[in-house]
Amino acid sequence: MIGRLNHIAIAVPDVAAASAKYRDLLGAHVGQPQALPEHGVTVVFIDTGNTKVELIEPLGENSPIAAFLAKSPAGGMHHVCFEVPDIAAAAATLTAGGARVLGDGKPKTGAHGNPVLFLHPKDFDGTLIELEEVRG
Repeated sequence: MIGRLNHIAIAVPDVAAASAKYRDLLGAHVGQPQALPEHGVTVVFIDTGNTKVELIEPLGENSPIAAFLAKSPAGGMHHVCFEVPDIAAAAATLTAGGARVLGDGKPKTGAHGNPVLFLHPKDFDGTLIELEEVRG
């Protein structure tokens, strides 16, 4: 069902400072910050050639990333994102198998303009999983 690894997301308290480290110390190509109010985050994607690293910081006090950073103030790995060709079919298969889709179960538009869903970390060995529909 899952396709390639789309990205690994790292929660950070300051996306500009984190971006500078990846750009200046690691020589990575760093994209521009993008506010995603529907998700409560600001993101920056780092292209690694074979996948991406997504740096995420809270966008407002009610952001789920704010709660994450309250527990881990320095930041840390937040989730992994896998591509799927049909997010509705993937969600149906997963829920039939007992996995829980977070939120209302309906896909939201992600940073790349594609539908995304998140799966409960307790169903995947403590790891939050994002699925992103990527066709073709």
